[in-house]
Order: sequence, then C-alpha cells, then structure tokens
Amino acid sequence: MIYLRNVVSLELDRDKCTGCGVCLKVCPQGVLARCGDFVQIVNQDACIECGACAMNCEFDAIRVRSGVGCAAAVLNVMLGRTSTPCCGSSDDSCTTSCC
Repeated sequence: MIYLRNVVSLELDRDKCTGCGVCLKVCPQGVLARCGDFVQIVNQDACIECGACAMNCEFDAIRVRSGVGCAAAVLNVMLGRTSTPCCGSSDDSCTTSCC
C-alpha cells in the first residue's frame, strides 16, 4: 500500500551496510531487498516509518524518523488520538490533512 509518494524519511547509507539482512527480516512492508552483498531500498513509498529496520541495524546504516509522515497520521486517527490525519504533527492543532 502506498500512502503518499516521495514523503518517507527512510535513508540507507550503503557505506555502512554490511548486508547482514536483519532489516529484511523485520520490515513488515518489503521496502528493502538484497542486491548482491548489500541491501537496497526497492519500494520507499511503501514504508510506514515504523522504525524497525533502523532499530535493528547494528551498523547505523538505516535512518528513518519513525512516527512521522502519513503512516503516523493514519495510525493516530485509528487510535483516536486525533480526528483528522495530519502529517508531521502529533497534536490536534495541525490543519494540514494529507491522507
């Protein structure tokens, strides 16, 4: 599922990636894939910014600001934290709906 195109904060530093593959196992969306001896981002727009890949990377090769973007907005509405989807803000004062 694609939420919004080109808004995800996910970044991969290939110089730090060792190709261990832990991120492949923990990503619930299949955003990453093995490419030879390393990992690459293959579907960045499917990232829900959960942070599992970054939290499990021992080499600090992956960065993602978990809890931001459209995924957080959708989850905040589902959890009843806000009534309107709002990217990048956790309070109800945000008026920019993104989803």
